[in-house]
Amino acid sequence: MEPATPTQFKPRFVDGKAMIVAGMSERVTPETWDKIDKLWWRFAPHIGKVPGQIGARVAYGAVTDAANGIDYLAGVEVASASGLPDGFGHVSLPAQRYAVFNHDGHVSKLKDTMTAIWKWLPQSGHAQARTAGAPAFFERYGEEFDPQTGMGGIEVWVPVKA
Repeated sequence: MEPATPTQFKPRFVDGKAMIVAGMSERVTPETWDKIDKLWWRFAPHIGKVPGQIGARVAYGAVTDAANGIDYLAGVEVASASGLPDGFGHVSLPAQRYAVFNHDGHVSKLKDTMTAIWKWLPQSGHAQARTAGAPAFFERYGEEFDPQTGMGGIEVWVPVKA
């Protein structure tokens, strides 16, 4: 399957609420990209059991810029960052406007969608909104996502200037 081209994108725009995503994180570089898969395998048994979790099956992959790579947090929405298990961290997402892209393929092809988003953005008339300390974007794995097949319910939320 060919990666999506920027002209195929028809994102929807959402005014996202402020929220806290808590889970496990890793520093990832282009050479260590496979750490993300391993992180999800470690975190998956905690979904539905994190103290203060909001929603039973929705999960998030939050990406924050870091020196020489990214910090990737596999997590769930929580009401508060207090009382988290040892080894858990959190990120705060401010209330802001997002361009939301559906990813229709297998989770392993998410990198193709991301590449197309970064090609689309400069041509779109929109600019990425950057809030200090907040993730640059996040992946949302909805109730429809099936971790056994790697398919369904995947979205990428990119903050954009209103």
